[in-house]
Amino acid sequence: MRRVLGFLALVLAAVALVAILHSPPPKAEPPANFTSSEQCRSCHQQIYDEWSVSWHALSWSDPEVRALSNDFQNADCIDCHAPQPVFATGIAERVLPRTSRRGEGVDCIACHELPVGHSSGGRVAGTRTVPDAPCAPTALRDLGSSAFCASCHDQHDTTKQWRATDYAAKGIGCIDCHMKKRADGSPGRDHTMLGGHDIELVRSAVDFRGHKQGDHWLVEIENVGAGHHFPTEERARAADVFWRPLDGAEHPWKQVYRFRSPYHHEALPDTLLPAHETRTIPIPEASSSAPVEVALFYSLKPYWADPEHPDPEHEARLVKKLELRP
Repeated sequence: MRRVLGFLALVLAAVALVAILHSPPPKAEPPANFTSSEQCRSCHQQIYDEWSVSWHALSWSDPEVRALSNDFQNADCIDCHAPQPVFATGIAERVLPRTSRRGEGVDCIACHELPVGHSSGGRVAGTRTVPDAPCAPTALRDLGSSAFCASCHDQHDTTKQWRATDYAAKGIGCIDCHMKKRADGSPGRDHTMLGGHDIELVRSAVDFRGHKQGDHWLVEIENVGAGHHFPTEERARAADVFWRPLDGAEHPWKQVYRFRSPYHHEALPDTLLPAHETRTIPIPEASSSAPVEVALFYSLKPYWADPEHPDPEHEARLVKKLELRP
């Protein structure tokens, strides 16, 4: 009898061990409150790494932003540079500023957290519904809509500009250019969010060409790739056309034209270039009988250190350059 009982005990122990080895791991419980993007990191390392070097992540700490906002003494800037969750304030509605974790800028929580009692019943918006994941994301198409981006980016009319283009008519939205699918083939979209800080993306936005007209040169700039005006965003974006003689001597660049939307206090015309349009700019000082060099420069800060003698090679980034010869 003892042998039988011992054998049964061994069998039960073996069965219990097998059950333990084959049982699924306990489901991780989501945090009671989302208080930092660091909480997303353990499950979404690749996305976190992309976001952490993005200008969304740097929107609060970027030195140029701090300078242009007078270190956020211009309180209106805080709304978009450290926003409350977009789903809480409303799709396409102006976001509101938050008072905590501002150093994380536009973070995971700002874009993905759902308010308590959201109609979806979820706590986090995603591209897929995954009830077994720790944060149990709910698929919401609003997350990838241009209306979602408008909550911040329509403060400077960028998505309004987009709505007037052929891109909008064809269903090509913000994420198709600024949040592309990953080049390595991994699922999802790149959270680096390339934009105006990426010079190659800026270069793809315009075609730059020139030719002679009578006794002077002129250039044409066509907005061929931006799904909005070029450059978009007032205050901190400008593009400038410069020229200089091409005769072997050293000549300073001479400014001919500026593309920019002025800030509220500036009594200047709005010269942004809408999508699909071409602007012709004459260079009356440059005789078409002599070769010249013409360049388009792009700047993230619109104020030259010396307005009388701008230095684009040190204060801006080269977009495209032309050599025009008789």
